Amino acid sequence: MDGVLVIDKPQWLTSHDVVNRIRRLAGQKRVGHSGTLDPMATGVLLVCLGRATRIAEYLAGSEKTYRARARLGASTDTQDATGTVLTERPVAVTCEDVEVALGAFRGPIRQVPPMYSALKRQGRALYELARAGVTVEREARPVEILALDLTVCELPEIEFVARCSAGTYVRTLAHDLGERLGCGAHLTALRREASGNFAAAGAVPLAELESEAAAGAWARHLVPIARALGDWPVLRLDGPAAHKLANGQAVSWPPDLGGDMACALGPDEELIGLVRLDRATGLARPEKILH
Repeated sequence: MDGVLVIDKPQWLTSHDVVNRIRRLAGQKRVGHSGTLDPMATGVLLVCLGRATRIAEYLAGSEKTYRARARLGASTDTQDATGTVLTERPVAVTCEDVEVALGAFRGPIRQVPPMYSALKRQGRALYELARAGVTVEREARPVEILALDLTVCELPEIEFVARCSAGTYVRTLAHDLGERLGCGAHLTALRREASGNFAAAGAVPLAELESEAAAGAWARHLVPIARALGDWPVLRLDGPAAHKLANGQAVSWPPDLGGDMACALGPDEELIGLVRLDRATGLARPEKILH
């Protein structure tokens, strides 16, 4: 089967754990996720099945919305509540101070990825090095915080909602906020409320999906590949053009179609693949063929 499952991930499962459980219930090996969630986190996890695994990287690149809770006054080695406390400092700040400090993180910023992350260094995940007691230099990376709102301030606990670009570490955002306030901070709870067009309100809890699998009804939750890319421009092709594209040839890009990439649909509305505009020629060239 092909499509995307919008899962509401439970706490304390890794994203890979969820993939493995869906592999078993679907009875197929070609399953992957789009956008890792830490074990402590809950919320939207997009799981791709079959041909949909080929669009996982594009889904992963969409913006995310998180609701996070943090405790001021202590920093940890993982930047969240699962880690070892490194420093404890008095919380001599007000809610107004927190609000002002948050302003420094809105817009384009640079983040140093945490050691406890899945990023690779010479073939090894950083978290593996961290568990071995090894710390390596990490280069700051550009991310963008599109919106950042303080929703609860009950010092030393705060809650905030962040809408951000792909690749943003909310743990690091909480840590860096604590450093800016001079008291330290770490994340205590995290929920991904949206990933691209998919919100937690429409996600299916993993336990519910597994119970439906026993009755053979789980597949009703599959989102078709084309709909999973619902915010992309659509290039509709007639039969001959669809055949050309499916065979790796460029096709015409209508002048009224915006953007740089589009979903190419055949006359039956089935997704043939993803195309990219070649501005030098005005043609749509195949980026990834799924048909």
